[in-house]
Formats: sequence, structure tokens, C-alpha cells
Amino acid sequence: MQTNMRREIDEIPEAAARLLDRSSEALKQAGAALRAKDPAFLVTIARGSSDHAALFLKYAIELQAGRPVASLGPSLASIYGAKLKLGGAAAIAISQSGKSPDIVAMAQAATDAGAVSIALTNTLPSPISKACTHPLDILAGPEIAVAATKSYVNSIVAGLAVLGEWTGDAALQRAVADLPNQFAKAVKLDWHEFAADLGEAESLYVLGRGPALAIASEAALKFKETSGMHAEAYSAAEVLHGPVALVGAKFPVLTLAARDAAEGSVAEIADGMAEKGAVVHVTSSRAGKAKRLPFVETGHPITDALTLILPFYGFVEAWSRSRGLNPDAPASLKKVTETR
Repeated sequence: MQTNMRREIDEIPEAAARLLDRSSEALKQAGAALRAKDPAFLVTIARGSSDHAALFLKYAIELQAGRPVASLGPSLASIYGAKLKLGGAAAIAISQSGKSPDIVAMAQAATDAGAVSIALTNTLPSPISKACTHPLDILAGPEIAVAATKSYVNSIVAGLAVLGEWTGDAALQRAVADLPNQFAKAVKLDWHEFAADLGEAESLYVLGRGPALAIASEAALKFKETSGMHAEAYSAAEVLHGPVALVGAKFPVLTLAARDAAEGSVAEIADGMAEKGAVVHVTSSRAGKAKRLPFVETGHPITDALTLILPFYGFVEAWSRSRGLNPDAPASLKKVTETR
């Protein structure tokens, strides 16, 4: 029987196409607002998978627009009542449900402080949409499985579309427009070889750099959520500053590399861990000793990184079931967590 999670993974190409079609005018307006504001910096407001989407957008904005991006702790507003000086900034708040009190409070505080605020949400109307100057419906459609998949992807697609409109970057705009086609290819990729090599492991590392680090962070969370397996995400460079001490014979490492400036160094680090006896899989053809996983080349380094999450989602859903678990109903979790 097909799980809700698997069905929602398969819906990602259609969900992305729907977003780019039906929210196109709102995406253009948000991009125009950023162009008019010309923010000195941006802040993001999110938790969980949404925060991993925010991390992806942080790298994309810094690389494409040259503006620094910082993640704000939502408790700054809801618990500590801090007054931040955000008049020269823009804020991006991401919440699938649109109603987590601390996310809403921080978004409202950013708006009140004078920031151009953009809400990326799967629920309109909602408290988050009322708290921001530019609410955007990501149009992922109903997501029943507890583990977010299509809402995570569509949050990033929406953010990239706004970024393309803001910067006027034609290459990025073309790459974003082509994402539904690229997703349709990526969702069919099979990473079963990685499952075979995980064996009885109880812990693993997921590595990446740049936008792919955000994908690694999301992957590590999904291991915990759906499979009860301890996974930690690290920058492929940062892992060498201490955490590599745990990597020994048969230690599993999933290395996510995109076709970008970091690919060579990431593949080199993957090969170095493989030489230590670790079981390393990498999404790069540049690796010589690590095992290669299939990937989609989109022709743009930013969207290349995003497509990596689709075969991973398919893998982890199947991996969860192979362990006798139900990925639709992770232990001790619920769909909407309302923190204050």
C-alpha cells in the first residue's frame, strides 16, 4: 500500500508547476518590493523543515544577490520581547500551517520594525499571512504525512522565483521555470544501493556545502523523523574540524554535492573518508573512491542542489518501511507544532 509520504513526494513536480503558474503575479510583486526596498540585509524566520528551506534561500540570496542573510530565533519576539532594528531589511517567514505563534510573532515584529516581510505558507488566509506585507501561497496542496516534503520544496521554489524577479537574473529565472521538468526526472532516481550499505548502522553523517548543506540538514531531519535513526548534517569542510574523529570502518556517510564551485572539494572529502574505511556515497561523478549516486543536472548550480532532495525523499520513505516503521506517523510527532 502506498504511503501518504510517497504519494506526496510524487506530487512535487505537479505542485511546483502549480505554484509557478498560479502564484506568478504574487511572486513578481514580492520581487518588485525587494527591488524597490534594496535591503541591506535579510532575515529568515522559521523552524524545522521550513528553517532548512530558509537556509537554502540564505545561500541562494547571498550567492545571487550579494546580500547577507541571518536566521532569527523566533523566541526573540515571543519570549524575550526583543526590539530589533530591521528598517533597512527584508524578512522571509516560512510556515506551512501559517499559525505557529512564535513564527507569527517574529514576523509581525519584523513588519512593525519596517522590514519588507514575505510569508511563504501553504495556508491562506492564516496568521502568518496577516503578519507580513507580502503573503505568498506556495500551493503545495494538502500535505497529510507528518514529514514535510512537497511543502519544503515549494517553499524553496517560491523563494527562488522571488529572488529571480528581484535580481532580474535571466539564467536563474529560466532554471526555476524548468524545475517541474527537472523534478519529474529526479523523483524517479533510485538510491537503493545506499540502503543496502546502511545495514545495521545506528548513526550517520550527511554532508554538503553551500545550498547542498541545507539539503543535508533536511535529509538528517528526515532520517530522525521517519526512521528513528541518528543523523547529523555537517558542512563537508566543517566535518574535518572534529566530527571526522567518529568516522571509521563502515561508518555511513551520505555526501550531497551539486554541480557548483564546491563540487570538487566535496568529492575530495568524500573520497578521503572512503579511504578511512567509511561507507561513503556521493552525488558526484568526480569521486574516485566514494560510491556514486545518480543525480539530475539542471544546468544551474542553485537548482542542481535542490533536485537532490527528491531522490533522497524517495530513499528515506522506502528505508523507513524496510525497518518496519510507518513514515506517515513518526513516533511522538504531530503535523503542526505550535511553539511560543
